[in-house]
Amino acid sequence: MRFFRMLAVLVLSLASSVVGLSQSADGVTAKVDAIFANFDKPDSPGCALGVIKDGKLIYSRGYGKANLEHGIANGSKLVYDIGSTSKQFTAASILLLAQAGKLLLEDDVRKFIPELPVYPKPILIRHLIHHTSGLRDYLTLFNLAGVNFDDTTTESDALKIIQRQRALNFTPGDEWLYSNSGYFLLSFIVKRASGKSLPEFAKENIFDPLGMKHTLILDDHKRIVPMRVTGYSPKSGGFQTEMSNFEQTGDGAVLTSIEDLLLWDQNFYEPKVGGKALLDQMHAVGAFNDGKKHDYASGLFIEEYKGLRKVSHGGSWAGFRSDMARFPDQKFSVACLCNLGTVNPSAFALQVADLYLADQFKTTEVKASTLRGAPPKLP
Repeated sequence: MRFFRMLAVLVLSLASSVVGLSQSADGVTAKVDAIFANFDKPDSPGCALGVIKDGKLIYSRGYGKANLEHGIANGSKLVYDIGSTSKQFTAASILLLAQAGKLLLEDDVRKFIPELPVYPKPILIRHLIHHTSGLRDYLTLFNLAGVNFDDTTTESDALKIIQRQRALNFTPGDEWLYSNSGYFLLSFIVKRASGKSLPEFAKENIFDPLGMKHTLILDDHKRIVPMRVTGYSPKSGGFQTEMSNFEQTGDGAVLTSIEDLLLWDQNFYEPKVGGKALLDQMHAVGAFNDGKKHDYASGLFIEEYKGLRKVSHGGSWAGFRSDMARFPDQKFSVACLCNLGTVNPSAFALQVADLYLADQFKTTEVKASTLRGAPPKLP
């Protein structure tokens, strides 16, 4: 009799614990949902969110509509343009080619792109990866040249406007300046070192091995992409579509989903692609000519947030905004993909992290640099 009484107490205790955990989880997710409440409407674009812990998607939800014309809701399976968050895939492709002996990070860029001017000091591949090349940003140059960003532009257009620049902003390696030109040129290097375009190389060497079935690099603006979300910007009384017709790659152009980004995130802990060597290189920040280091690695910012190590990159292009922030020591990540050009998913990702990691932060101090999103693209 005593045994059954003790068993009953144990069962009740366990049930109480489960209910408590459920209520706790429900409390956190309710607060997460509140962050996106302004977009959780049937007549608004919004975001898809993925919260990843220990390699598993512990919470995902869509807020607002992926397509207003057809009333399709945002969600973790749909495909978003992630803008500059793409840069880590370009960098990974270059590092994989270096592993295969197809190039060296110390190679002069003109070894692969002899069409570039001869500058007083050579630009090396690592300068492109770390944004220390001094190259002027081709999107800024497009804007100054009066290019209509609604028109179609190609890799030939981008290369020509970079070629016309006979001077650099600074001596390669002396300073840091975010430049889409560098990552666009990396796509050329991938093609000429491997014999395959960046979209082909990344598919064969990254996306397919990881099972990222809904991820691609878009170099044809007319291509039909299953499950693609529509981008939007505000317009008086509502919204208008904002979709890119650009066909150059490297600095952006990756289309992916929350569920596919989960698979990419897993590779940072149990690498199926590149091994530990790739992970080490991806996280190695660059250095200036004087030896001083900056916080940019290979398509990733390496920083601290409230005392915890944070690895992240944001994206901003057309009617899309994105951010993926990883806290590697906690095996915790937040991916936020949005289809409204006026939102700040980098801030959203940190607000979500604040809720889940509240008891693990070591300080309340936040450096201003960690609050940035991706350096903005025009327009």
